[in-house]
Amino acid sequence: MHDAPGRLVLLGHPLGHTLSPAMQNAALVAAGITLRYEPLDIPRSVLDETIAGLRRQRAAGNVTTPHKVALANACDRLTETAKKVGAVNTFWTAIDGALVGDNTDVGGFDAAVDALLGSHRPRERVAILGAGGAAAAVLHAIERWEGAEVSLYSRTQRRAEELLDRFAVKSTIARDAERAVEEATLVVNATPVGLKDDTVPVSVHALAKDAAVLDLAYRVNETVFVKDARARGHRAQDGLTMLVEQGALAFERWFNTAPDRDAMWNAIRALR
Repeated sequence: MHDAPGRLVLLGHPLGHTLSPAMQNAALVAAGITLRYEPLDIPRSVLDETIAGLRRQRAAGNVTTPHKVALANACDRLTETAKKVGAVNTFWTAIDGALVGDNTDVGGFDAAVDALLGSHRPRERVAILGAGGAAAAVLHAIERWEGAEVSLYSRTQRRAEELLDRFAVKSTIARDAERAVEEATLVVNATPVGLKDDTVPVSVHALAKDAAVLDLAYRVNETVFVKDARARGHRAQDGLTMLVEQGALAFERWFNTAPDRDAMWNAIRALR
């Protein structure tokens, strides 16, 4: 249990691209809550000091790249989901003063897959590009998918091995991104590639004919990866659905009530 937050923040570095303040502040206004959601762009060197101050203020909030794992290590308690993923994107201060961490990216990913495909399909062959906190959330979600198989590509072999060892999913490690996606029915970009520029995590020419694309990165006018995939006839979606849903689930953790999702989406669309 916890009281209403004394402060509401987003921790990350850099935060120039984030749409979270717009959607969360719209949800706060719709709910009649007078708090404001503040972005705190801070490097790792001052994260511990910042967390100590937020504890004193009985704060709650979100965490994004690159602080999700560090925040998990700083929390006094973690939900089962956060423990499994090993990363925190949502936190709050409990009545006893403990800092509690959760991971709503898992629920956000489920919602994004539903929006893209209608639902995940039996025996889905999933290519995951990346081996960070976002990839861990994706793998935790996929653990519940009947007969799913994963092909994972990371630039660091050891990191890929350590990640896959944590999840009960039939999986292989691909030598390169092209091999990871060649037989996939669902391709998930769980890297920041394409977030700031027009680079792509893999050429769309490498995709199987029936592959769908879910790019967890997002930009105001969509990523080039999504645009290129859609132009070649693939179902493709960026990370906005995941962003909104993980944010809505976080709002529920902070205030024990569901936010106005329409207000959140309207705020996002106003920026596109």
